[in-house]
Amino acid sequence: MKLIRFGAPGAEKPGMIDHNGDLRDLSQEVADIAHEVLSDKSLDILRKLDPMTLPKVEGPVRLGPCVGGIGKFLCIGLNYSDHAAETGAEIPQHPILFQKATSAVVGPNDDVVMPRGSTHTDWEVELGVVIGTRCKYVSEADALNHVAGYCTINDVSERHFQTRLSGQWTKGKSCDTFGPTGPWLVTRDEVPDPQALSMWLDVNGKRMQTGNTSTMIFTVAQCIAHLSELMTLHPGDVISTGTPPGVGMGIKPEPVYLKAGDVMELEIEGLGRQRQEVRADG
Repeated sequence: MKLIRFGAPGAEKPGMIDHNGDLRDLSQEVADIAHEVLSDKSLDILRKLDPMTLPKVEGPVRLGPCVGGIGKFLCIGLNYSDHAAETGAEIPQHPILFQKATSAVVGPNDDVVMPRGSTHTDWEVELGVVIGTRCKYVSEADALNHVAGYCTINDVSERHFQTRLSGQWTKGKSCDTFGPTGPWLVTRDEVPDPQALSMWLDVNGKRMQTGNTSTMIFTVAQCIAHLSELMTLHPGDVISTGTPPGVGMGIKPEPVYLKAGDVMELEIEGLGRQRQEVRADG
């Protein structure tokens, strides 16, 4: 299934994409694509619905983040061997963890707003993993059974804030609009191998990132197992699993960063495409 949320910010309705690619309204079936709706039991109920019997949503609509009520937005840094190489970083022995504020989350096609004083805003296409059932001390072998589904994420980053303002990476990762998520949540039964997904990102029509989840240092299952040793993962928690090479800070001889008016387009195989226009705050 491809589950979606649509409508004005803060008032999104739940939806489903039918086999013709049309948007169907799920609001008579569930309140939101969030919390207990992400469990295997609830998803099985939705899976049995005939999408063609649901109200069709006509006309262009805004797409919201594909998951509502996100509890934790956990991010894995330097998780692609080829990305680590381009930044000159050593391969980590354990997953590098930072958090992105949930207030950064926006829809897949919403504007990305550079904060005041930003000169080093960067792009990162990433595979997002949405937890469907509570897990604690889960084994690597069982980890994927706790996944509701997968989505595309742009882990937008302000590199000066991230590396030069002291403290932790969270400063450069949590600015408003720095977490475009969606367009839809693809349930795990339609993603047989999350370690075999191609991905790309363009800036102003120029290909900047090309990668595949096969080059992850720590697999999705390993990331979930590791995180569950540190904290309980709950339905609706999101894990952004790292980015392949081609980010602006890695460009030689001089890094390239986003500016107002730029357009980012990105996609992960089977998980949908995003498009964001960049603008300055204020």
